[in-house]
Amino acid sequence: MSTERQGEVFDLGYQRYDGPREGRRRAQRAIFENGVRTVLGFGRGPKAKILPILLLVGAMLPAFIFIIILSFIGEDGADFIPDHGDYYAVISIILLIFSAIIAPELLVSDRRDNIIHLYLVRPLTASDYVLGRFLAFFVIVLALAYSGQILLLGGLLLTSSDPWQYFQDTWADIPRFLAAGVLVALFITMIPMAVASFVNRRAYAAVVVIGLFFISSGVANGLTSHPETCREITDQSGRVVSVECTEADEAVTGDAAKWFALISVGDIPTRINSMIFDREAGSPAEEAAAELHDSIPIGVYALFTVLPGFLMWWRYQRIRV
Repeated sequence: MSTERQGEVFDLGYQRYDGPREGRRRAQRAIFENGVRTVLGFGRGPKAKILPILLLVGAMLPAFIFIIILSFIGEDGADFIPDHGDYYAVISIILLIFSAIIAPELLVSDRRDNIIHLYLVRPLTASDYVLGRFLAFFVIVLALAYSGQILLLGGLLLTSSDPWQYFQDTWADIPRFLAAGVLVALFITMIPMAVASFVNRRAYAAVVVIGLFFISSGVANGLTSHPETCREITDQSGRVVSVECTEADEAVTGDAAKWFALISVGDIPTRINSMIFDREAGSPAEEAAAELHDSIPIGVYALFTVLPGFLMWWRYQRIRV
């Protein structure tokens, strides 16, 4: 008994595309739009939307709490409430966690699953891809940064006894927090995306970014702290009744403390924010860095923003289709 090979031809209805070809600009816009959807979890399951929602709430929650407090105690007793100049320092940790976790979603999966090669065979360059992904992430981070500031502004106006007079007295804070928000968002966006462009595991990228910010901050604060000297105060019977501690006038690293302060990566954007609002430093590292000329912290900010951006661009220029 012999068998013969048989085959069937199915008409699947494939047709040549005859519509308009929008070219490179449309592809650039598609990369940006897809990046925004990825960051916000659109087009994926409910779990992908939980983190963006929680972080949006977290960015606005401090402002909401401050407004509730103001509504009860009034503006006269609210000197301890942070204003626009302090708000970015309050939410910087939230923006950092968001960036560290979400940035790898934009870059790592495309490389690991070789989707990046499908993008690059189109009329799209590696620079177009990097720019589209960066702008998508930057826009979302900037919106997070502004959301709390805008809510805080509305709350301060509404809880003021004379909203118009309050606006006249503080209107200059609006362009300041808008400018500072761009700089803070640019910095917080650039480093996580640069790390994600070299790491092939999303969890590893998040750990590297969070570790970089927290470890560098701890080291800088330790090297710029002022040691304390404590002595026991006793009564006539020799019993210790209290302990008196005095802080040394000089940091543990002496005159070099102001340079060691620059190690803290997390303080770089808040230091620029303090310069814009002309505020005093908070942490020991910021106090030490305040002794430097303004051009040095500005230069450090530029270095930690431009260099990661260049490294990310260079990394994608090496990808060959």
